[in-house]
Amino acid sequence: MAVAFTFPGQGSQAVGMGKDLADAFPEARRVFEEVDAALGEKLSKLIWEGPEETLTLTANAQPALMAVSLAAMRALEARGFSLKDKVAYVAGHSLGEYSALAAAGFVSVGDAARLLRTRGNAMQAAVPAGEGAMAAIIGLEQADVEAACAEAAKGSVCQVANDNGGGQLVISGAKAAVELAAKLCTEKGAKRALMLQVSAPFHSALMAPAADIMREALTGVAKQAPVVPVVSNVTVTPTSDPDEIARRLVQQVTGRVRWRETVEWFGANGVATLYEVGAGKVLSGLARRINRDIATGAIGTAAEVEAALAALG
Repeated sequence: MAVAFTFPGQGSQAVGMGKDLADAFPEARRVFEEVDAALGEKLSKLIWEGPEETLTLTANAQPALMAVSLAAMRALEARGFSLKDKVAYVAGHSLGEYSALAAAGFVSVGDAARLLRTRGNAMQAAVPAGEGAMAAIIGLEQADVEAACAEAAKGSVCQVANDNGGGQLVISGAKAAVELAAKLCTEKGAKRALMLQVSAPFHSALMAPAADIMREALTGVAKQAPVVPVVSNVTVTPTSDPDEIARRLVQQVTGRVRWRETVEWFGANGVATLYEVGAGKVLSGLARRINRDIATGAIGTAAEVEAALAALG
């Protein structure tokens, strides 16, 4: 039965992440040095020492989470692990798709860091502060959430941004419309409708200016076919074609992160084990809620690297 690697998205960051990998594996430390050099600053110091509120900023969190994921990958590879030989597919949640692609050789670590810094800044700048919002809707059918979004939008933007599975949907758009949609979802029977502390309405049509910036940024980097197929957030289909991957990454800025469907796709295509590579265990928790038949594992610390090597052979 096949193995897939998944890579976490924003929200999984924590001060100190990846430090134990860097201490245990010179190859992991070199990833952080590559990212620092690519960005022209000591992002590694921020990752390991904080402050948390600065690390959490979109433009920092995105390359930081990629760095930790790639540090874990390099630690595995330093011990003889081959992604191409051992893993059938890779996928990542939002920014994690860039981590998955860097792990599979689509872009270099340095280019991935620069792309994610550009992406973070562009997403932040696309909508003036305070004009956009996001909300998590728990325990309501997707059709009902979409109906609430349509009713609340009234000519502005309100849409499902993330289908995370386990009854959790995230909506995004103009602040007033999202607040109204959250209220409507509660009236329709949602267990919870929680406004999120985010800096912009990610994965909504309001991100169109950021999509344009990413289209240009992706044109300017060297791209290779990944060594394993990448299952895209926006299409939930695997591809290894570099131009198609770049198109999907542009679509992803304004499009829905279809994570529930991604895990279901893995289950339907012979994947028995999902490893979450990098910081935290958010995706492992979601996977267990979506498909209990799929085993999960984490590779984010030196001990987890050793355990994964023992399990994967």
